[in-house]
Amino acid sequence: MDKSRTPNPDARSLEEAFFAKQDALLLEKLRKEARQKERRRAMREVVPNAPDALLDRLLELGLGPETVLALVLIPLVCVAWADGRIEPRERAALLKAAEERGVKEGTPARRLLEGWMERQPGTHLLDAWKRFVPVLWGRLEEAERRAIQARMIELARGVAEAAGGFLGLGSKISPAERAVLDDLERTLS
Repeated sequence: MDKSRTPNPDARSLEEAFFAKQDALLLEKLRKEARQKERRRAMREVVPNAPDALLDRLLELGLGPETVLALVLIPLVCVAWADGRIEPRERAALLKAAEERGVKEGTPARRLLEGWMERQPGTHLLDAWKRFVPVLWGRLEEAERRAIQARMIELARGVAEAAGGFLGLGSKISPAERAVLDDLERTLS
């Protein structure tokens, strides 16, 4: 009997251990990729037009969809309340912006937003937002900051313009809304 052809039990054990480890690594890699895709999908609902690279960067920084949603909606709520009340068209603009970000009717985020539209949030909300933005900005690239800033200002301006000025005459943005927009722009700069 040729012993060189007889499988060595130690060699087979080594091969099995090696391939088991490789399979486990591959399986973990596939699971990690699936989790990343799911997290990106959830983030995409909040930031629908953002490139995958920006979504991945936000996720890499430990931000979840809820945080990004708050980052986007808080300025809109503050602009809407700038005049001390929310006009029906401002409310509609807020709800539209929220729905475009996956805030569907009946969800906790929607109920929170509706609560903010019924009762003006305290200044602590905007203060927390203003403290968070510089921290986030310090962790993003210039192009990422510009993209987020432009979109947030565009959305906030849309809410401000929704009321249409006094009796639809003159500037579409009231002085109080303009002051809030200017403050937001300074914070986002």
